[in-house]
Amino acid sequence: MKPRITLAETPLPDGNILTLQEHDGRKFLLVHGQQVCGPATRAAEEELARLACAPFRPARQPKIFFMGLGLGHAIAAVAKELPQKRATFIVAEPWSAIARWHRDFIPESPLLTDPRVQLENDCTPAALTRQDGTLHAILLHLDASPTGPRNRTWVDERRWVSAAYEALQQGGLLAIAGSRHVPNLTRRLQGSGFEVAEFTVPSSPTAKRPRLLPIWLARKGKAGD
Repeated sequence: MKPRITLAETPLPDGNILTLQEHDGRKFLLVHGQQVCGPATRAAEEELARLACAPFRPARQPKIFFMGLGLGHAIAAVAKELPQKRATFIVAEPWSAIARWHRDFIPESPLLTDPRVQLENDCTPAALTRQDGTLHAILLHLDASPTGPRNRTWVDERRWVSAAYEALQQGGLLAIAGSRHVPNLTRRLQGSGFEVAEFTVPSSPTAKRPRLLPIWLARKGKAGD
């Protein structure tokens, strides 16, 4: 059996340790030994990208905002769905160590290979406010994305959800994936003005009895040009 290799570690503000591991060619991000990003989240991240990008394939200059770099799965999937040369992919990643790990251990990362990717370190409501109604989509994974105040997901913060709404153009999407259903999330998003649809995706396309993982697509008003 091939061993798990710890490639790097970094402390998080809450005192936990974020670990990058590799096993049999696959990479994982773990906290307390629990996978927060890797093979367990990849299918949901890629389906999230497909659903979020579908309305914007005709756009000349699609602009997508990612909450967190993770292992780059969602970004790579969006880059494939939206090949437009004038697309912009903004990645809000507050932990510089993760970007450094991409440079050191993930040579295929879109952060390194796709010039359309722009990295910034602010994922607070202020970062979204600066976008001022220009975004086509915002992508967030409840496990793999950075957390907000009190170590809660950003969608638990009303100010952040309101800022996300204002940052999107008409018809723009706040696209959320998770590893489990979140009670009242649809209602909370609707309370901020979004039209919400829920989907499920298999945790593994090859598993005989895969878990079904939730995806929420929250749309701002009517689709624009």
